[in-house]
Amino acid sequence: MEQAFAQNLMQAAQAVEQQVDDELNRLEKLTESDIEKMRNQRLETMKQEHKKRQEWLANGHGEYEDLPSEKELFDITKKSERIVCHFYRESTMRCKIVDKHLEALARKHIEAKFVKLSVDRAPFITERLNIKTLPTIALLIDNIVKDKIIGFTDLGNHDDFSTDVLEWRLGVGGVIDYKGDLSSPPDNNERKKKITVFGKKPKTIRNGMGGDDDDDDNDAED
Repeated sequence: MEQAFAQNLMQAAQAVEQQVDDELNRLEKLTESDIEKMRNQRLETMKQEHKKRQEWLANGHGEYEDLPSEKELFDITKKSERIVCHFYRESTMRCKIVDKHLEALARKHIEAKFVKLSVDRAPFITERLNIKTLPTIALLIDNIVKDKIIGFTDLGNHDDFSTDVLEWRLGVGGVIDYKGDLSSPPDNNERKKKITVFGKKPKTIRNGMGGDDDDDDNDAED
């Protein structure tokens, strides 16, 4: 068995060595014209990337914005291709946990627009998107809700999940450019216990709206 392992290791090393040799041979055959063409292509790519970043920043990307009403969300969908929208209520403590992480991620991933919208100020879209649990994070791409993160179930089902885990989940939804491994959460092996800081399950909004979320599963009285 050890001999087979050594043989496989040797074959893998030879394959890598061959790839390096092939790349070196390719580079040696490049003419000055080829090098200049590659340089110009790279410069053009950099210019386009810079232009895109400037457009994102001009549209408010890089900040975590609290929208005054649902109208502003509709306006944003006309300008931004990718949107992370946190539906929250001020009295829901778990929404404050989400705020902390999204503020950090908004600065890191300017390719997406990060916003929050109070369900109390957005009755129409809350009902239309069938939002029953707070917090809910809607992931919009090209004006379509592609995915939703409902409560903390996808984040380890506990309150002390890391920003990295939420970043990974947004990457799974395709709303940000995630550089890591999408097949499993980054700290999947480190966080096995299901810990709840507040000792409550995510809140339910009945009939699209809810009561005071500091009490368990209250019906809306609005």
